[in-house]
Amino acid sequence: MSKVPLTVQGAERLREELQRLKTVDRPKVIEAIAEARAHGDLKENAEYHAAREQQSFIEGRIKEVEGKLSHAQIIDVTKLDANGTVVFGATVELLDVDTDEELEYRIVGDDEADIKNGLISISSPIARALIGKQVDDVAQVQTPKGIRELEIVEVKYI
Repeated sequence: MSKVPLTVQGAERLREELQRLKTVDRPKVIEAIAEARAHGDLKENAEYHAAREQQSFIEGRIKEVEGKLSHAQIIDVTKLDANGTVVFGATVELLDVDTDEELEYRIVGDDEADIKNGLISISSPIARALIGKQVDDVAQVQTPKGIRELEIVEVKYI
């Protein structure tokens, strides 16, 4: 499997989630299963079945997070010398040429993307159009409404 890019912050969030799943959620569900077993007949015990389902979900998520971390290529953008070029992890201030709307996006891994917080996936059309460009360049992005022109105002490595 190929390496998947991940920011330092994204990797830290995954590690925190993994720690919580293993030290808080897993013991809680094991306790719930034990308590449900104490109630007797397991065939018709809804609490037991719900706890087992929750345990299955937690174990699956632990495997998923461990897999993501093991295949991650963690990129610290603060240590890159990109000379003003838009790269993975960069924060980009943009100006929509048509609407004069100012935008700010940070290019992150697929699992970290959160458009409401200005985090766009490296595989998104906007990120693909921006990668490799520099300040004052205009990126053309194909959208469902047509081509959108975004001028790069500033590139930050934070």
